[in-house]
Amino acid sequence: MGQHVSRADFEWSYTAEPHASRRKEILKKHPEVKQLFGHDVRLKWWVASLVTFQLASLFLVREMSWPLALFLAYCIGGTINHSLMLAIHEISHNLAFGHSRPLANRVLGIVANFPIILPFSVSFKGYHLEHHKFQGDEKLDTDIPTETEARLFCTTLGKMVWMFLQPLFYAFRPLVTYPKTPTTLEVINTVVQMILNIFIYYYFGAQCLLYLLGGSLLAMGIHPVAGHFISEHYMFQQGYETYSYYGPLNYLTFNVGYHNEHHDFPFIPGSRLPQVKALAPEYYDDLPQHDSWVKVIYHFITDPSIGPYARIKRKHAGLIKQE
Repeated sequence: MGQHVSRADFEWSYTAEPHASRRKEILKKHPEVKQLFGHDVRLKWWVASLVTFQLASLFLVREMSWPLALFLAYCIGGTINHSLMLAIHEISHNLAFGHSRPLANRVLGIVANFPIILPFSVSFKGYHLEHHKFQGDEKLDTDIPTETEARLFCTTLGKMVWMFLQPLFYAFRPLVTYPKTPTTLEVINTVVQMILNIFIYYYFGAQCLLYLLGGSLLAMGIHPVAGHFISEHYMFQQGYETYSYYGPLNYLTFNVGYHNEHHDFPFIPGSRLPQVKALAPEYYDDLPQHDSWVKVIYHFITDPSIGPYARIKRKHAGLIKQE
């Protein structure tokens, strides 16, 4: 089973999350950052290209052996699907068409969802924006593992299993800890995705459907690009709750590695986040950062001081009132 984690509880904070105050400081000192606000006109073309590539690849995948298809699902298909997930992350902030065209953003998100197979684009927006607004909130921030997860997956082997199962926890954790009534757009997202899935199964076969689905699940588990799930907010250094990564995998993930910059300015597209760091280096250069997502995964699994408990949490205001 390996070493047991040394933490027995989350790190509780009784101060506000750091991003709102840092945003105010940076805008006061560097008002030119405002010039980076707005949407990225290239995002829709990136989404269209990636979706087209994935669907066109099915003509080749259906002729492959199962072992080859599985290998390519991990190396290529899964990596592209993970990129599309992070395009959906960008779209959730209305960064494809701007805040004046919310429906256009939602439609593009549904299209970006096509090769991922599991419908999540519309529902992701609601939960993710609350992760930004209420970072660390024990109820509203569903990015944080549950107490049950932290207790069950508390050894080296347990953390490895948790990493493999991470896609399922991300999908079902909000339904358990903070369920919401499905919206009309969520229903449309699900129906459209199911129709496409049936189409793929009927015309291309089960192997192609599993190629796309398997790639999505594999690339959210123990996979280099999935390192960002751990690197972003797990407390690798005492007292710090958000970490950036400035390495080459940002080219595949819409610069999600610039995570301090993203939380400071969620209305700036990923393509311009490096400019935020360049304009205000004094606010970012000295913050703890990661230089490898692969090392992040390795240290998360093997280091007994890191695990699902290594997250900063805050009491939910409504729960405080009840105590």
